[in-house]
Amino acid sequence: MGDQKIPFLGPSDRGFQQLWDSSYTGLVLRRSCSLPAELHGQVQAALLTLRSKGCLLRDLVRVRDRDVFTAVSRALLGEPGHTYRYLDTRLFAIPWHSEDTEVKGQNCCDPDLRSACKLKHSLSDYHIEDKEEKASGQGCSQPSPPQVCTGPVKFNVTLLNYMDPAAMSQLKEEPYYGMGKMAVGWHHDENLVTHSPVAVYSYSCESSEGGSGEKACWRIGLKVAWDIHTPGLMLPLESGDCYYMRDDLNSTHQHCVLAGDTARFSSTHRVAECSSGTLTYIQSRCQEALSNLHTDPETGSHSLLALLPTTLQHCEEIHNEVEFEWLRQYWFQGQRYTRFCSWWTRPMEQLEKDWKLMETMTMLFLATVEEEGRAGEGRREMAETLLSALTDRHQQRQTWRDRCHSSLAQTLPPEEAPVDRPFWGVDDPSMPLPFDLADIINRVESLLWRCAQDVEVYKCAYVHIYSP
Repeated sequence: MGDQKIPFLGPSDRGFQQLWDSSYTGLVLRRSCSLPAELHGQVQAALLTLRSKGCLLRDLVRVRDRDVFTAVSRALLGEPGHTYRYLDTRLFAIPWHSEDTEVKGQNCCDPDLRSACKLKHSLSDYHIEDKEEKASGQGCSQPSPPQVCTGPVKFNVTLLNYMDPAAMSQLKEEPYYGMGKMAVGWHHDENLVTHSPVAVYSYSCESSEGGSGEKACWRIGLKVAWDIHTPGLMLPLESGDCYYMRDDLNSTHQHCVLAGDTARFSSTHRVAECSSGTLTYIQSRCQEALSNLHTDPETGSHSLLALLPTTLQHCEEIHNEVEFEWLRQYWFQGQRYTRFCSWWTRPMEQLEKDWKLMETMTMLFLATVEEEGRAGEGRREMAETLLSALTDRHQQRQTWRDRCHSSLAQTLPPEEAPVDRPFWGVDDPSMPLPFDLADIINRVESLLWRCAQDVEVYKCAYVHIYSP
């Protein structure tokens, strides 16, 4: 299309409401004046507390195999033990201390932070009640007739965002419509239950300069995904406004956030897809793997219970999942969690203990494969399974080491800098296997080569004996 821009409509443009009604039916806006003043005060105080405690930090994420800092500072609150994954980054939720949920380790945060987290849960409850009403009446804008969300909704995480445009050296221009400077580019929200709603509370900090016009305030832009014919929609947000993306809007459309003149918080309430993203899930996976490890009650020595290649492969997959989806994700984000919330400390210590036992299981697996006299075909299949797991582990460890020691990572203060953990030296007697797996991989590859040679020798002998 060259330099030609696709048209978009804002509230002052003719046809705006008709476009909303016809092409953006899952979008609902509730104006700030329709929310209780007490709720505004509590939520805004909670947001300021979370920022003053240092909870909102920029993430070092992975985009197209390259590390970049997010323009927005973030924190995740949610149900205890929940995580949220985006751009190859797993965020670990600060528990929001709801009144009806018993949080183990109630004193994991200081009282001010605990109160702020509890208020954020109250806002989630308000969004649930608000969303389940037919959104009609004063202060609410949406297409008519109203869209009713199918099934009950329970938000399980809240992703908090904060950005001050004045602190950013450069913001990209929105490229397709000419909507203005972008704080967050075009995207679908990731890792959500299909067709679940997203509720967003927007709070713009006061400015003494008092800008005017649509571009002085924060806005959201929406477009139909992969559609250059339907005009985009631009919606200005006043401080305290809420908007909802319902039904399939998040999957069929994309949205961006357009920067205003003042700093702004957004509290985005989501139903995260957590089938593999909770502490309970990964603990159960650890138990699956460790159920194949026998420990002698008298000597403390270990042995594997089953040697089926499928069982061993399953255990090694869990081993890699614990190390790269949990331990290294957690420590890559430095000391950010332990600084203001201790909830995750003990669970991660236990995960590391379980992972260390899985290192022992891999050592036993290796010893079995290298055991002389083992039947050829079964040995080859086991060696191939082990080689695949070790190669993947070796490559991922190198990738994480490179990320931890990258030039971008080195710019972070010590309390936020990535920690290369688990890591151990070559002479660490507490570890059953070395960190660098290159030599072991070479041993297994050599073993497979010998197995292949034995097969060739056997074939030649067979042909020699039975050929006419």
